[in-house]
Amino acid sequence: MGAVASAALLFPLLSAAPTATAGPLEAGSLQRQFAAAAERQGVPPGVLLAVSYLQSRWDAHGGAPSVTGGYGPMHLTDAVTALAQAPHHSHGEEDARGDDARAARHGATEAAALPTAADLPDRLRTLDRAARLSGIPAEELRTSTAANIEGGAALLAAAQRASGRPLSPDPADWYGAVARYSGADDTATASSYADDVFDVLRSGESRTTDSGQVVTLAADPDVAPATGQLESLGLREPRTGPTECPRTVACEWIPAPYEEFGDGDYGNHDKANRPASQSIDYIVVHDTEATWDVTLKLVQDPTYVSWQYSLRSSDGHIAQHLPLKDVGWHAGNWFVNAKSVGLEHEGFLTAPDSWYTEAMYRTSARLVRHLAQRYDIPLDRQHILGHDNVPGTVTSTIRGMHTDPGPYWDWAHYFRLLGRPFTPTAGPNAGVVTIRPDYSAHQPVYTGCVTAGEACAPHGSGAVRLHTAPRADAPLVKDVGLRPGGEGSTTGVNDTGARASTGQQYAVAERDGDWTAIWYLGQKAWFHNPVKRPTAVNSRGLVLTPKEGATEVPVYGRAYPEAAAYPAGVPVQAVSPLPYRLLAGQSYVVGDRTPGEYYFAPVFDTTGHRVVRGQEEYYEIQFGHRVAFVKVSDVRVSRS
Repeated sequence: MGAVASAALLFPLLSAAPTATAGPLEAGSLQRQFAAAAERQGVPPGVLLAVSYLQSRWDAHGGAPSVTGGYGPMHLTDAVTALAQAPHHSHGEEDARGDDARAARHGATEAAALPTAADLPDRLRTLDRAARLSGIPAEELRTSTAANIEGGAALLAAAQRASGRPLSPDPADWYGAVARYSGADDTATASSYADDVFDVLRSGESRTTDSGQVVTLAADPDVAPATGQLESLGLREPRTGPTECPRTVACEWIPAPYEEFGDGDYGNHDKANRPASQSIDYIVVHDTEATWDVTLKLVQDPTYVSWQYSLRSSDGHIAQHLPLKDVGWHAGNWFVNAKSVGLEHEGFLTAPDSWYTEAMYRTSARLVRHLAQRYDIPLDRQHILGHDNVPGTVTSTIRGMHTDPGPYWDWAHYFRLLGRPFTPTAGPNAGVVTIRPDYSAHQPVYTGCVTAGEACAPHGSGAVRLHTAPRADAPLVKDVGLRPGGEGSTTGVNDTGARASTGQQYAVAERDGDWTAIWYLGQKAWFHNPVKRPTAVNSRGLVLTPKEGATEVPVYGRAYPEAAAYPAGVPVQAVSPLPYRLLAGQSYVVGDRTPGEYYFAPVFDTTGHRVVRGQEEYYEIQFGHRVAFVKVSDVRVSRS
């Protein structure tokens, strides 16, 4: 969200190891567990496998819950247990609006009580029902994959019986039961979820799970589900309103308020007329750092901040809060806010085992593809940003910038779903690399998820560490913006000072055996990149360097116009460089070329809003973990 700042509102769902763990599994036994549970409960094996894939991609996550308290391959939910064991963290104290023309706007600070079982919807407490149906104790359902699969199969069979239909061996007869399994209370979300499950059935899947086992679902391209079964479930119709979503997702309208408070203050977003007034160039991926219900309460608070869409983890349901033409207060950088769409995903960056569901990844990818096509936004990591890639506006704001979705968001899988996988586009001596470690196998140590200085639970990560020399024991590179006193970077889960993330592209500075150096924050930064286990792929791209004769050029956190461009009545915004320098001989990958722009909108009355556009142009570059901007007049561009 970045937006939630209070520790009392944060409910990461268990980043520590679970209280009990399943025993070691025999080779191939997970596939047999699915087959045996399907036979015992009378569920078609393909249906059981496809439902599990959409929830967990067949991973067990060591018995740790998802961000909505779902356990095991079948995502059996027990949010009360998960929340009770959750550490509470924040990840930055930024001004979400990020506009120097007005006072900072931060998140709420009031406390929120942990919910009881009675407070939670049925979709967040399916594990208890699975225990009653299967006779298996709740703790075993949480920690044993065989038990968890059995419990999920029992829930599916119960949903089929409740519909008055037989336990048919034909997968096509199970559409209504699958829709019910989603836990959704509206027809659009339930049908979208069931459609995804049957898409998996038709296409088939095979992958190695986090327990090291290969699970395979054979394709059944001719399956034609009985979609009419949805009508008998008695679900509500969603609040569609003026939503702007693709037809392939379930989307409802839950508006953020636009309200005046007096004394020149108002909330919680700005009216605009995009893209007629300004182009939309970026999509910013956040995690909420709060549960779904808390997230919706916050975005409907006129004194809070805002974003365009929220996405629910359990089933991928989407809520839209702002028209896309309007500007949300979400990224901590007014230039980026004015030219972006913000997507908040239910999740917690400091809880590595609080995993994101496949259902949410898929609906998010469909939404992003739709937005990218609508606004001609390139599907790359210079335009599809994490909140942790958005730069501080000026030197004083760098340290407070949020760090979500963090190192555990699976960018590689996300971009595969977007249809833009990160593949090599150049040979071994290429001048550009795209970061792409093997997410599951790549498990660098992070600290501070639960207790400061203590190691986080081992987990896959899409980020690589950057060192000052080609050695694992070499110090990490420094970030003078985060630590102006010259202190070193750390392995902290929120420390982005020496981190390059999947999909980000950098100019190669040097290669030395299994190590590759890139230009990063004005320095040479080394990461381990062995041929047999590469953490990057070779690429081509446009790079820039200081123009001839210049020893260094300034770097900016926003692309604002020159002073002469501002009309009377609009205060000039400082073009203030960040504390970094792009030095002669260094190269950085170009993401975009943009005119200097400033959206003047500090008052409730929109008649005074203006877009100031200057003659000065900027290049967006991948400069460190975050992007940055340099003036076109300061640099020269070449292809590498």
